Amino acid sequence: MKMYRFVVVLCLFFLSCDQKTKVEKEVEEIPVDIKVERFDKVFFETKPEDLAKVKKQYPFFFPEGNDDNVWLQKMKEPIWREVYDEVQKKYANFEPVREEFNELFKHVKYYFPKTKTPKVITVIGEMDYNAKAIYADSLVIVALELYLGREHKFYEFPNYLKYNFEERQIMPDVVSSFTYRNIPSYPDKNLISQMIFEGKQLYAKDLLLPQYTDAEKIGYKPEQIKWCEENESYMWRYFLENEMLYSLDPKLTTRFIVPAPFSKFYLEIDNDSPGRVGAWIGWQIVRSYMKNNNVLLSELLKVNAKEIFEKSKYKPKK
Repeated sequence: MKMYRFVVVLCLFFLSCDQKTKVEKEVEEIPVDIKVERFDKVFFETKPEDLAKVKKQYPFFFPEGNDDNVWLQKMKEPIWREVYDEVQKKYANFEPVREEFNELFKHVKYYFPKTKTPKVITVIGEMDYNAKAIYADSLVIVALELYLGREHKFYEFPNYLKYNFEERQIMPDVVSSFTYRNIPSYPDKNLISQMIFEGKQLYAKDLLLPQYTDAEKIGYKPEQIKWCEENESYMWRYFLENEMLYSLDPKLTTRFIVPAPFSKFYLEIDNDSPGRVGAWIGWQIVRSYMKNNNVLLSELLKVNAKEIFEKSKYKPKK
């Protein structure tokens, strides 16, 4: 009997591997050739008298109402010239990143066939960590000043934020922007809905970035993933016992959903917990839903949170 079970498990394992290989083979055949424009170089290497030409070529980077002196000052400002120099050192050769974009958008085209292949434009922004990478229809805009490496001298941000200021985080950030644009927002703002909203975009990374680790997908350290796995049952029981799942308390968003140095259970475990554990739990719920339901990724993004939760059959690992 034990041998029979072993054979069944082994067959299922190889069947899963074959299916995965089949998908990846089909993905590999999709023709994608991402074009990259280095606006960061264009801007900082333009002569002041030629600014009008740049504005005409890239009007979306020059909103009306700003005097040209704003842009001319940035071109000459020593600190921004230094930022530009550091970006060029790091990304003198952007080809490896472009190849990663090709790989990503082969997967995007596989799961979302109607999606246009975008053009990637690199910029040096204003150190706005909320706009590191933006997917907007036919454009992907990447602010390279925020991908110089977490230990870079320019960064005076909290550790939990600058931990993800790495080149390896460009693709996960692009997927986050892509999925947020494609997940309908629902009027229900309770905690479980927010958890599943975040879980959808994290699950999208499972399929669109299969070569990335769970830690990279959510922006955790490996030990933080381990902590969540070891405390999954405890966290879920905490949410249930405190009747939080259907609560509309806005404080729960800051405690468990948005980026933070740690989650706020108001217990001793807080110091060991990573931020966003609600998003991580939502991810596990969505994974369970997809395991138990035959749904395409494009359809998943449209399914409401209530249905996902009810049909997920989610049970935390003990």
